[in-house]
Amino acid sequence: MRDYRVHTAAVLAACAALAAATGPAATATPAPPLEQACGHLATCDLATQAAAVDAYLATRPGTIGYVVRDRVTGALYRNAAADTRMWTASTIKLAIAVDLLQRARAGALTLTPADRERMDAMLVDSDNDATDALWDTYSGPDRLAFDNDFPRYGMTGLVAEPSSDRAYPYWGFEQCTPADLDRLMNTVLTGIHPDDRAYLLDRMRNVGPDQRWGMWGAGPDMRPGVKNGWSEEDSGWVTNSVGFAGPGERYTLAIMNSLGPDGGFDDGSQTTTQVAEILFGDQS
Repeated sequence: MRDYRVHTAAVLAACAALAAATGPAATATPAPPLEQACGHLATCDLATQAAAVDAYLATRPGTIGYVVRDRVTGALYRNAAADTRMWTASTIKLAIAVDLLQRARAGALTLTPADRERMDAMLVDSDNDATDALWDTYSGPDRLAFDNDFPRYGMTGLVAEPSSDRAYPYWGFEQCTPADLDRLMNTVLTGIHPDDRAYLLDRMRNVGPDQRWGMWGAGPDMRPGVKNGWSEEDSGWVTNSVGFAGPGERYTLAIMNSLGPDGGFDDGSQTTTQVAEILFGDQS
């Protein structure tokens, strides 16, 4: 059985350890070259940092896929695992919030004050009970309302998996790719009503202490926002992070780490945080 609960004290301890870590030297053989699409540009601002990320990831446990964008230059980098499907863990909560806001704006549902409080808890504290309540209320009689809508926000590779103890589909048994999370994040930034976007960005910038890893590694000067996901699966831990950083939310990052038998939460959260630090720590 999969367990989505992580004791807050343990997570905070891991976050403190991350803050003190300098990260290992990138001495291993670099991973295969990244795909890149820079539009009309001859050079890409993140080329050097992305190469350093590849070298770093070659030293880290598990399967790691990521997509990073520079929304000013148009640079896009994807590593070889960017289309590898992994458990979403709580990153799917961002897609749930987007869908609720979209349906509410279209008049398809009315979010009550209690719903709004649950959505805050889902995004800021990654609260599972609040997410369950929203899912059960708004997934429809066939429970497919959310899953039918997720592809509209770029999550075309998402697959709902069956569970032995939950009605199908259930938000906690979904798999997607880093590319799906990248498209979701950029839909938030460019494809929804400005008021809804402002709400989501504010919530992602004000997550609880147990979520201040992953994209948080960009550093406070970059004003990052994040929705992280972590869970211990039958096959091992997953640690995922999707978010933005920089002036005008210039950069986005979606990274998923399926550790299997090769590591735990601390390993995965350190990996995702260090990737963000390498990519964005010196950006302005």
